[in-house]
Parts: sequence; structure tokens; C-alpha cells
Amino acid sequence: MHLSLNVKFILAYIAFAILSFVGISTLTSRLMLDNATRTRASSFYQEGVYLSNQYVETYFDEETTKGTISRIQTQLSSLSVYLNAHIWLVSREGEIMIDSTPSSSYTHQVIPGFTSVLPSGTYYTTDNFFGMFKENTLSVLIPVTHNYHVRGYIVIYTPMSSVIHQKEGYLMAVYITMIYLMVLGLLFAIANWLIVYRPLRKLKKASAEYAAGNFDYPIVTDRTDELGSLARTMNFMASSLKDSDEDQRKMISNISHDFRSPLTSIKGYIEAMLDGTIPPEMQEKYLNIVLRETERLTGLTSGLLTLNSMDGKQNRLTRSNFDINAVIKNTAASFEGTCTAKHITIDLLFSDWHSYVNADMGKIQQVLYNLIDNAIKFSHPDSKITIETTSKYEKVFVSVRDTGIGIPKDSLKKIWERFYKTDLSRGKDKKGTGLGLSIVKEIIQLHGENINVVSTEGVGTEFIFSLSKVEEQSNARQ
Repeated sequence: MHLSLNVKFILAYIAFAILSFVGISTLTSRLMLDNATRTRASSFYQEGVYLSNQYVETYFDEETTKGTISRIQTQLSSLSVYLNAHIWLVSREGEIMIDSTPSSSYTHQVIPGFTSVLPSGTYYTTDNFFGMFKENTLSVLIPVTHNYHVRGYIVIYTPMSSVIHQKEGYLMAVYITMIYLMVLGLLFAIANWLIVYRPLRKLKKASAEYAAGNFDYPIVTDRTDELGSLARTMNFMASSLKDSDEDQRKMISNISHDFRSPLTSIKGYIEAMLDGTIPPEMQEKYLNIVLRETERLTGLTSGLLTLNSMDGKQNRLTRSNFDINAVIKNTAASFEGTCTAKHITIDLLFSDWHSYVNADMGKIQQVLYNLIDNAIKFSHPDSKITIETTSKYEKVFVSVRDTGIGIPKDSLKKIWERFYKTDLSRGKDKKGTGLGLSIVKEIIQLHGENINVVSTEGVGTEFIFSLSKVEEQSNARQ
């Protein structure tokens, strides 16, 4: 059975209250009764010792008079009222010689089986005191000594019901305190429900809406505590998920477009050749078009595989120390034919003759290739591309700058997304896959470095990335 957090909290509170009252009525009650019994017995014993030393001891003198007996009787009666108990003066044989209540029927009775050693092994007992009473009593036995000999005993007793009544008074105070604490706990539970659970229920509803795809569901809160921070974080998450969902739809649309176009061309040309629409003497021309389209599809597939392999756990870097300037020269030289055809020049500006870095040379070559290829695609004829390296602190910064068409401001944050192409690039770059910059960013991030872009539409674009600089050149590869 599914129980909400609120129901669980209420059930836990009820269980705590019940267990608390059961514990007080059993364990606490027993502990209080034992404590009240020991305290009362100790008080009886102290008063009995004082009574023995000051008054009763003279009873056993050989010259005991009626006045002495009367004085002892008076002291016993007074102390009996003070202690709310009964007092006997008992001989060694167990005969009750004086009772604190003069008219008591216990006077001159012999306590059956009397002994100075109580059954409990202490100076007090809580039973019927050798069968003298029908109910349990708290009975304290104090020896009376005279001339260093025990001559008798003082017995102070009271019904256990009076001790229990005293305990109940203490226990009632505990019950009242417990009820007060339970009321405070209930108020705390209500406050907790208002302050914590109700906002959590709103957050739960919002998370359910987000899970269902409703990212426009707002969480309205003006709280500044952790729940307020969580609500703002969830709002931000919903906004990000909404943007991601839209970007995903755009990416799927771009993938569909980039795959559908070459496939449509290939299908159309092959059908035209099969049904004779394209004569045999023209087939070579269209077969070359089909070949280029298949190469484009191969490039798209390879790019996707490259991106999927960019995982630190699966695609470990093969780092080495090498001269990044030499790698730039070699990579730029591979574009000589393309640059000549478009009358584009590539200028190399190096702050140092050699700039040694620690990185995966093959992957950095791929980064340079993609950035230079992009710069050539979007540069005007008779323009210039500048590749520059500068050293600062422990880094070498590599810049690839063109004077081409630039990137629209609203597209700068999206150019790293897979298959993303700006409207300008769609018109100018018919063969691009939209994966080059995604691959570039994945490789740079795999190195633990950063790449940034600065672009102005109609002026040009500059990409700048960093690499770790090394000083040792002994192991560097030229």
C-alpha cells in the first residue's frame, strides 16, 4: 500500500505518542514507585534512629517509670503524625510494647515468626510484615541499643497504597508534561506541514508535469531557503529541458534533411538511369553526382561515430609533446589547392619559433583541419585567413581567424550542437554535415581545455582554443 510522506509522518507521530504513554505508565511508573519507596524508607529510618537515640533508649533502663513511658508514647505519636505512619516499639522477642496509637489493638501482641533479619535482606520490606497486615506495607526496622546491646526495635510502617498515591502524584506531573510536549509536537507537525510538506507537494506535482513533458508548468515561490532554491533550480531545469527538447526536434529535423537530400538525389538519378530517362552517354556525369552524395552520407556517418566515441572512458588520449607550430604548418599546407582555387591566402603568425604542447597530436590535427576547412568555406574569394599561436602562463593559445560572412549573434551558442547549421551556412555550404564544430568542442573538452568563438556578421569569425604548454623539448616530436 502506497502511503504519502504526510501520512507516514502522522502515523509515526501517533506511534511515538502511544509508545511514550505506555512507557511512562509501565517503566517510568515502576521506577518512580521504587524511588518513592526508597526515599520514604530512608526518611523513616533516619527519624527512627533519632527517636531511638534520644527517647526510646531510656525505656530499657532498670528504673523505667510511667513518666518515661508516657514521654516515649507522646514522641511516638508526634512522629507518627509527622511521618504519616504508624510506629511500634517491639521487644527482641517480637512483642509490641508501645504503639503510636494508644488505643491500637496491636499493643502487647507478639509478631509471629519475628526476626531482626527481614525477608528482603535490607532494613525495610514491602510485604505484609510477618503476616501482621492484610495488605502490603512499607515497614522499616530500626534496632534500639542500650549499653552496647540490642534491647528492642522500632518499627515504622505505612500502607503501600500511600506510597503508590505519592507516586501517582509525581506521575501525574509527568503525564501533564508529556501532554504539553505532545501538543507542542503537534503544533510543530502542523508548522512542518505548512512550511515543508505543502511546498514539497507542489514540487512533486511540478516534477510530474515535467516528466509528462509539460515544461511550461511554473513553480511560484518567494522563499529564500533551501526549498526556494530547489524551486528555482527546478524552474531553471524545466526551461533547460524545454530548450533541449526544442533543440532535439531541430536536430532531428536537420538530420532528416541532411540524410534525405542525398538519398533523394541518389534514388532519383538511379531510377532515371534505369528507366532510360538519362541516356547512356550522360550516365557517367550523374554517377559522379551519386558518388559525391554517397561520400557526403559517409561523412555524416563518420562524424556521428566520431562524436559518439568522444567518451573519456572509451576514447583515451594518446598524449605526447610536440611542436604545435609545425602541426599548423603541415595542416595548412594540405589546403593549398582549395585556397588557390578561391584565391584565399593563409597567414601564419607565431609568437615563438617553436611552441611545444602536451596533447593528442592526431586529434589536434583534426581540430585544426575542421576549423581551417570552416574558415575557407565561409570566406569570400580574394580574402585572408590568419592562424596565430601565443604563449601565456602555462598555456598556448591557437587562433583561427577569417574575414568571411560571420555568424549571427543568436546562433553563437548553438554552433556547437550536432547537425546545427545557421541559415547563412545552409545557403553557402551545401556539402557540410553540421558536425565539424561539435567534434572540435568534444576533442578540446576531452583534453580538459577551452574553446571560444568571437564573430561579427559580415566581418568575420575567430576561434581560439588552449593547450597545455611544456618546456621539455627532448621528447617533443617535430
